[in-house]
Amino acid sequence: MRMRKYQAAILIEVLLILILFNVRVQERRKEAVVSDHIQIGATDTAEGKKDYIKWVDFTVSCEALDYAYEQDVKAHEAGTALDWICLLAYTSARWGGQFDEKAMQTMKEAAGKAMKTADETHTATDRIEEAGAQLKYYPYYKEAYSAVLAGMVGSYEAQLEEEDGSVGWHRVYGLKAYSPIAGGFAYTDYDDFGAKRSYGYSRPHLGHDMMGQIGTPIVAVESGYVEILGWNQYGGWRIGIRSFDGKRYYYYAHLRQNYPYQSDLKEGSVVTAGQVIGYMGHTGYSTRENVNNIETVHLHWGLELIFDESQKESDNEIWIDCYQLSKFLRRHRSSVAKVEGTKEWSRILQIRDPAVEAWMAAQQGGSENPAGKK
Repeated sequence: MRMRKYQAAILIEVLLILILFNVRVQERRKEAVVSDHIQIGATDTAEGKKDYIKWVDFTVSCEALDYAYEQDVKAHEAGTALDWICLLAYTSARWGGQFDEKAMQTMKEAAGKAMKTADETHTATDRIEEAGAQLKYYPYYKEAYSAVLAGMVGSYEAQLEEEDGSVGWHRVYGLKAYSPIAGGFAYTDYDDFGAKRSYGYSRPHLGHDMMGQIGTPIVAVESGYVEILGWNQYGGWRIGIRSFDGKRYYYYAHLRQNYPYQSDLKEGSVVTAGQVIGYMGHTGYSTRENVNNIETVHLHWGLELIFDESQKESDNEIWIDCYQLSKFLRRHRSSVAKVEGTKEWSRILQIRDPAVEAWMAAQQGGSENPAGKK
């Protein structure tokens, strides 16, 4: 009997060791996954060494974006703050950037605890930050996700329809970013990031394609300024818009033949999120301008992250998968109306984005923008 108890004790001890070993292996694997996706390098500068992020895999699901955003808005309505970016960064730091069922449960628990423990001196965001401070990769994910999402949620003024049918201005807190496809226009899409492309040279597809009809109005996802506008043999007629903080470069390509852009748009133009900027087409794959060499009518839109200007138009560009982000932005589509007698459409309800006002004021004051452009 004593021998059996002894053997059972040994067996239990072995099982506990195996369980602890397995837990540690899983932790190391999780850390390895994170490390594989985090490349923070150093570059020599005149001032010394400068560190900046070299790569980002944006693997946040639409479900996670929806939940984090809704908690942010609810917290604002409750009189506190719960930054959705911090919540997403905390979850990623816990689960190596993955958003499966377990990660979602972690995020829900973290949001609930942060809201319960928030008080007059500490917001829910503060509580998430305190928890994140204990995680090795939280600073990385916070900076990476801020680069993607920083301009998308906040306070602004919007025209809304009143009960009597009139339109009035209201102060709003919520999603400022829009789906790139105007409201009321059908499209289809799927996750095609990284798919093979062969025109010119073999390369991965660094954007997201949204298929629709010729002339479908394309709107600015975020407020910013037009950095480039014109023909490119790969993208056809295309527009490049930079966010005011310089971190995001939005690329809209394959626009309509003969009439690709809104008539008042030019390089340097300031655009407001939801504003019509161009029209869907299938131009491109030609060194000659205004040629339809793309078989399928679609919008290619891409999002490049820029942590250092040396990354722009280099071999170290960071383009992220926008599929889940596109799904999330379906909740906010800009309503538009045809401008009679023209080939153009314009938005019906306007917004006033404080970021636009701050940018315009800075330009009038002669200061440089954060991206270093005049």
